[in-house]
Amino acid sequence: MSDLIPIAFKNVNQLWAYILTETLKRLGLRCVIICPGSRSTPLAIAFAQQVPEIEAISILDERSAAFFGLGQAQGTGRPVVIVCTSGTAGANFYSAVIEASYSRVPLLILTTDRPPELRDCHSGQTIDQLRLYGNYPNWQTELALPSPDMGMLAYLRQTVIHSWERSQTPTKGPVHLNIPFRDPLAPVPDGTDLSYLQSQFQPEDFFAEITNTTPFSTPHSHSATLTASPFPIPQQWKECDRGIIIAGVAQPSQPEEYCRAIAHLSQTLQWPVLAEGLSPVRNYAELNPYLISTYDLILRNQQLAKQLAPEMVIQVGEMPTSKELRNWIDATQPRRWVIDNSDQNLDPLHGRTTHLRISVEDIKAEERNLSFSSDYGKKWCDAETQVRLVVDQTMGRIDEIIESKAAWLISQILPPGTPLFIGNSMPVRDVEYFWKPNNLGVRSHFNRGANGIDGTLSTALGMAHRQQSSVMLTGDLALLHDTNGFLIRNKFVGHLTIVLINNNGGGIFEMLPIAKFDPPFEEFFGTPQDIDFAQLCATYNVQHELITSWQQLQQRLNPLPSKGIRVLEVRTNRKADAKWRQENLRSFAADIAV
Repeated sequence: MSDLIPIAFKNVNQLWAYILTETLKRLGLRCVIICPGSRSTPLAIAFAQQVPEIEAISILDERSAAFFGLGQAQGTGRPVVIVCTSGTAGANFYSAVIEASYSRVPLLILTTDRPPELRDCHSGQTIDQLRLYGNYPNWQTELALPSPDMGMLAYLRQTVIHSWERSQTPTKGPVHLNIPFRDPLAPVPDGTDLSYLQSQFQPEDFFAEITNTTPFSTPHSHSATLTASPFPIPQQWKECDRGIIIAGVAQPSQPEEYCRAIAHLSQTLQWPVLAEGLSPVRNYAELNPYLISTYDLILRNQQLAKQLAPEMVIQVGEMPTSKELRNWIDATQPRRWVIDNSDQNLDPLHGRTTHLRISVEDIKAEERNLSFSSDYGKKWCDAETQVRLVVDQTMGRIDEIIESKAAWLISQILPPGTPLFIGNSMPVRDVEYFWKPNNLGVRSHFNRGANGIDGTLSTALGMAHRQQSSVMLTGDLALLHDTNGFLIRNKFVGHLTIVLINNNGGGIFEMLPIAKFDPPFEEFFGTPQDIDFAQLCATYNVQHELITSWQQLQQRLNPLPSKGIRVLEVRTNRKADAKWRQENLRSFAADIAV
């Protein structure tokens, strides 16, 4: 502490920044991302003084920095602080703030600003930063100008504590503090006599009541809010023998407990569990005997879709990506419950839905049945067994490099517990179609809040930083949209392997009706970039390897290196991949009868 005090009393700005950073350190902050700039100088110096208790990482590009922080918060479950200078710097955080809001990831955004007298007068690098992120933050405010007054220092301490708490309760998400500083920004005397305050200020007394009360390792998937007592299973669920549980998109901090809770509910009710590819349920398959992974393919068979129509549906977390599943639920209009302890509306279908604002772990487990008594549940499991066999046999026979096989293969070969970042557009859909249930405990991460391709590489690097060796599955456009993420390479600790599906363009658009209209399809939707990824990687000093066989890919993914970033490029044919999907997705379950 004594080392921090002298510089803290250089001027009022530095004292203010010291109180802010010391409060955050005591609350449990472990990582701050700092973008270079002048107005943020007091904060940069104060955070640098807190190293190594707080890791301070300098990242040039603000958009990349914000997504790196998002990935780090996803991977650790802890809030991450992101700092920038005044002007448009903070605007570059916007897409990550939106994603953090929708994905419920705790971020504390600190934008520094000019003081009020330098606004609206064409002073350089000044924009209106108040409510810069609209309604996306959980909470936002502008701090008062730094003041050498014990009462104001107490105000600052309390506001920082409140900001930290609001990034995690009642729902995790972003918080924005706009922080004005007058000159001088460097730690030089500003004419204020701080000697009286310095003699009065007792750090151990001032910070004494600050404790880290946030349960980072709570088993509850998105929020620290706990229910007072277990939620009893409603009688109407128990009496229904045509019910399903949908395990939707989720990245809980305690995936095994989460999966076990879903399994208990499934076995109590004897309802099958339709598990999205982005649910941990598929990576803890042995916990769940009634796991259905091929529902998207099953529901493409109209006869099966009719036979398997449910009367009741329990949706745990976000609705899966599958359009087939959504259309089927919309058409059959079952009675629905959404189990999620957020305050958000998680029913995009606007059905007969009740939101239970609890975690699935809060549901009281009852007696468990290990075999189906209902014919309905048996039909689902029979369909799953048959379709899974067809998928596995088909994929096993494919030697040529096609996009869809990558997700199927990766689901079976990663080292246990590998953190995996799954890019949006086609990778996330191939995971839903083909990700094979396994017991590897792979920890999947993704940006499915706003579903954009912004910051894909930076988020994956943030997720992988100081974690177990990690993998990312992405398409070429998503990677190219964020190549500035490679600038993080010198700050990155750990290993990330990027499995790059390079089909030279936007494969997802090939699946849409617009693909039949060319021109303008190729120029405005396919958008081939014709990039030589070996050259791109060489520019950033990142390892690159062209994958020419599935065996080669398998060897490169297990075991994984312990450090560095590398790109494994899998070149595919976009038109052929789209044609393969169109021909095969409907045929996997075409001849199945239950």
